[in-house]
Amino acid sequence: MHDMARFRDAAVSWAAAGADADAAAGLVRELAGRVSTVVLVEGQSDAAAVDTFATRLGRDLELERISIVPVGGATSIRRFLEPFGPAGLDLRLSGLVDAAEERFFRQAVQGSDRHPELTRGEMEQLGFFVCVPDLEFELIGAIGTDRTIDVISEQGDARALHSFRNQPAQRGRPLEQQLHRFMGTTSGRKSRYAIALASAIDLSRMPRPLEALLDFV
Repeated sequence: MHDMARFRDAAVSWAAAGADADAAAGLVRELAGRVSTVVLVEGQSDAAAVDTFATRLGRDLELERISIVPVGGATSIRRFLEPFGPAGLDLRLSGLVDAAEERFFRQAVQGSDRHPELTRGEMEQLGFFVCVPDLEFELIGAIGTDRTIDVISEQGDARALHSFRNQPAQRGRPLEQQLHRFMGTTSGRKSRYAIALASAIDLSRMPRPLEALLDFV
């Protein structure tokens, strides 16, 4: 396993405070000197999208010593910022969060860097970017609903989507909302479509928060 992946896995284990937390903390400290930047994201789908776009842009995040760490939900961000921030290992940090969870990232960054009442623009200057309203809507908006349906068909899910859209709860909802909901109905589907959509989007239409994040790191 490469160093950035080892760092990621150890960071997640350390934050989880399980039986192997002490060993994980030791590995994080050992590898920290090899890490240039830690990108903190909410979940696996965010990590998948960032990594896919980086690869398409010709970047090798492992070679650049950039580790993408899913924190397991925005409410867990403080467990990562405190040990990695100025009061801990003092690593260079960046991040990506959905608009509904932005406050958790803001509060944690304010606490770790002692910045009072940060605006979204100030958060961006510190390397933290917001998907509005979330990653899936950013991706669907960038590629369009028609092309999203094409991608779903290419993934072999056309029949599943048709059945889903005909459910009583989905009738009458805007197509964009139906597609968004469809991507979250099965375990692993969000990550799979994060990769599929990020692979299909024209780079000139790359969602702004992801483009800005990769520009920052």
